Amino acid sequence: MNEVFEFLKKCETYYLATAEGDQPRVRPFGTVDLFDGRIYIQTGKVKPVAAQMKANPKVEICGMAGGEWIRVSAEAVLDERIEAQEHMLEAYPSLKAMYQPGDGNTEVYYLKNATAQICSFAAPAKIITF
Repeated sequence: MNEVFEFLKKCETYYLATAEGDQPRVRPFGTVDLFDGRIYIQTGKVKPVAAQMKANPKVEICGMAGGEWIRVSAEAVLDERIEAQEHMLEAYPSLKAMYQPGDGNTEVYYLKNATAQICSFAAPAKIITF
């Protein structure tokens, strides 16, 4: 799991896919945090992505760094603990202009039942489950 976290950090921007009914939705994300032994992402409750993850928690993440790419399939689980929100915002202080722990808008999700593939054209895919 740490390798997946480090790879997503190295990507800086990765792409999160959700579903809205029968329509896939993909958007760039940049937050990733390691807290309480889990990988977390962050968004705002008012954003469509939050409603999409609540309606269907299955997500996919894709990112590229250094000639390799990662694909992660997982379930996004909302963690309402203030401590999880605080940890994320400490990792991304620039978000504090828009989000505050316990503000009713900050939402953090951890990845559960995840399978990651780290791939390149030069080597077989590395599979990591967590």
